[in-house]
Amino acid sequence: MPAPRPTVPEFVRSDPSMWEAIYADPSVPLDRALVRQIIDDQRRMSRRWLYPIARVLSRVLVALISIVKRVLPFRWMPLPVMDRLCVWFLRRFVSPDAVELLIRHFVVETNLVNFIIRNTQVEMDPVTLRPETLAGLGDQAVVEHDVNVYDVLIALDGVPLTPPETLDFAQLDIPRLDAERGRRRLLRLDIQTALCFMNIPFSMALTVEEYRRAVHSIRFDDSFLEILALVCDDDTFRHWKLAGMSLWMDSNVDVPRMVYRHALVCEYAHAQLVKLAGGAYPRHTSVEFD
Repeated sequence: MPAPRPTVPEFVRSDPSMWEAIYADPSVPLDRALVRQIIDDQRRMSRRWLYPIARVLSRVLVALISIVKRVLPFRWMPLPVMDRLCVWFLRRFVSPDAVELLIRHFVVETNLVNFIIRNTQVEMDPVTLRPETLAGLGDQAVVEHDVNVYDVLIALDGVPLTPPETLDFAQLDIPRLDAERGRRRLLRLDIQTALCFMNIPFSMALTVEEYRRAVHSIRFDDSFLEILALVCDDDTFRHWKLAGMSLWMDSNVDVPRMVYRHALVCEYAHAQLVKLAGGAYPRHTSVEFD
């Protein structure tokens, strides 16, 4: 009588969570609480259902506005009106977490600009754009945020980019941010959907050249990463480059998508500076995802 065949255990495939894997990814240098906040924002219903529509709508409307503004080259909307409209929109239709991430980006980018100013021989005073409240995003903060990038790059012309004897890590802190969480909101959009809608009045308020300048400022991400790599003598910053050469002058791009990636690049670079300063972010392992 033949011997019975050995029982082969049935292979059971696991059912891993994409979000849990993203959260656990050891290559992400960000604070775990910040990673969770970004993931929660990405998991909003608006990101899944409304963003694909808003993305197309925004691109079409901005393209039409750009074409018409070349025929009628005047400012369609005063900048203060744009500021008030965007702040009102953020207060009423955008989730507090997304608003906090947006405010935080202004602080983070200012910290990066000031780090370069403090650690090079550039003749330029540190910039002061560090909003702590939602209202702080008014008063032409968006325009100032872009202009600061241009000012520091122009001031660096001819300045040697070599590591100083001692790196100055002053002002890498993130102040307490007020996203007005207690305010009643009609919707709680994610940050990417919100950027799609906000790009429309932004394109209306700026002249054609101002809008091109604002869009092109994002192409300097690789430039800033290279500057930080040279000043800090640390190749880590180069890992996040996208080969977005600043000589590629094309403003016909998906602006909200580029802005979102730009914000992440700034967060990565800022986290690396914090780590070099000796303040590595803590890592938590007890987070569960539904």
